[in-house]
Amino acid sequence: MKSVKAMLALLAVSSMIVVSACGSSTNESSDTKPDAGSDKAASTAASAGPLSKYTSPIEVTTVRTADASVKFAGSDTLENNEWTRAYKDELGINLKFKWIATSGDDATQKMNVMIASGDLPNIIPVNANQLKQLVDADMVEDLSSVYEKYATPLAKQFMDGAQLDSAKFDGKLMAIPNTNSSIDGANVLWVRTDWLKKLKLPEPKTMDDVYTIAEAFAKQDPDGNGKNDTFGLGINKGIVGGGIMGLGGFFNGFHAYPGAWIKDSSGSLVYGSILPETKAALLKLQEMYKAGLLDKEFGVKDGNKTGEDAVAGKIGLYYGAMWNPINPLQKGKDLDPQMEWEAYKIVSVDSDPARPQVGNPVFAYYAVKKGAKNPEAVMQMVNLFIEKGWSEKADFSHFFSSPDGIELFKHAPFNAWSPTKNLDVHLSVIESLKTGDTSKLNGEQLTTYEKIKQFNNGDNKQWNQARVFGESSSFAVINQYQKENLPLMNEFFGAPTESMGDKKATLDKMELETFTKVIMGEPISAFDKFVEDWKKLGGTDMTNEVNDWAKSVK
Repeated sequence: MKSVKAMLALLAVSSMIVVSACGSSTNESSDTKPDAGSDKAASTAASAGPLSKYTSPIEVTTVRTADASVKFAGSDTLENNEWTRAYKDELGINLKFKWIATSGDDATQKMNVMIASGDLPNIIPVNANQLKQLVDADMVEDLSSVYEKYATPLAKQFMDGAQLDSAKFDGKLMAIPNTNSSIDGANVLWVRTDWLKKLKLPEPKTMDDVYTIAEAFAKQDPDGNGKNDTFGLGINKGIVGGGIMGLGGFFNGFHAYPGAWIKDSSGSLVYGSILPETKAALLKLQEMYKAGLLDKEFGVKDGNKTGEDAVAGKIGLYYGAMWNPINPLQKGKDLDPQMEWEAYKIVSVDSDPARPQVGNPVFAYYAVKKGAKNPEAVMQMVNLFIEKGWSEKADFSHFFSSPDGIELFKHAPFNAWSPTKNLDVHLSVIESLKTGDTSKLNGEQLTTYEKIKQFNNGDNKQWNQARVFGESSSFAVINQYQKENLPLMNEFFGAPTESMGDKKATLDKMELETFTKVIMGEPISAFDKFVEDWKKLGGTDMTNEVNDWAKSVK
């Protein structure tokens, strides 16, 4: 009979939201809490290596969530598709789903029923918090030896480092990470260059240029409609976060890293939101707000709402994500073909370069139920995903994106993505655009190349592809970041600490309220009070726990 501790941990897991499952601009979720099929049915057949086929077929169980964005060709389904057939034909693994949910709420209900019955899956996709809970309850396998023996060299290239360390507890690897690209999350500075040219303004190279552009866009009628209805610098109610008009890149220009744990001069980890550099950035935002350069109603607008302002031609300058030309800016281009946006590097307040902050390069984790047979099967299926996408035997059009546009990668329940996948698309495509040689492009790269060619030939519907992956694009900026070794990763990438679980939500709310009030004009002493209260109400405990964690992964 399971311990009370184990059951409580699993009940907590069941209430979590679904975890994102892929590295594309999709809505698929993989809050898959693997439902382990019965271990009795699992074979003990041996597999000789990372991609070897079992001598006798084995059965492995899981669960997953898939919404309406998952499409299929012909009679294929989530249970029977190119990936499940490859598992069977190439690895000898019969993958079974105990259930497939259509939404996060549906998944939670199904998981509650499964937990009540005590029937858990072999492979358990989880987020970092869920993984910690399962580890604390001693419900998952140590996969250290599985990784060493069964991960392919290419898989290790994707995972070694922070990605793998984030799944370790007391030095033991307790799950296989679904790797992401951290550099894809770096902020760029989006500017309406048609407005820039109209007002004869300089391209942004310094923070003073940003202030100048913001003031002009707010006060010099860049849209020419004779009304005072444009904003200087975009900002959403989350202030720092969000892929559309979050000001992370602005703070980074002050060498401030709110929400991130960074090293101080002694090598200890400190929380960026409470440091003097953050205070300086807030003071400047307060000044800009008072001068009318920020939307007075930003406190009630999320990223989607501020995106609508950009589409409507109300904003021409903001910090955002590499994918913004796809959403929301293409809609603005469709409405006004003369609208033109360019991506620029974030700029610095002084002579030191601005370093864009980036997060943990892991989407989710694949844990294996304690006692499950063939725990290596999860690594083998992840290996196969990597091999089909990036090895010399890659088969992109049959496993990732079909010629008719079906996103086949969504059918795979176990993923790991190249840390430079999208950057590689950019580099490969611009080389082919220069030479005309497309022989070395994979399926995704060729599709992107063709779309950019269509834009170059006058198809404005493909403008977004040119601005994300083309020569003048967000990835051209990200490539500069990479070349100059500028991205600054959050130094804490472990599971939430005990104090975080108890107090972080309250502290985060206090932080956002304080930052909002300071920007809107409250005396800067409110920031000092926030720092003092943050430490007293749990921040000091969190700092100690984060530093203990940092020592444990060295």
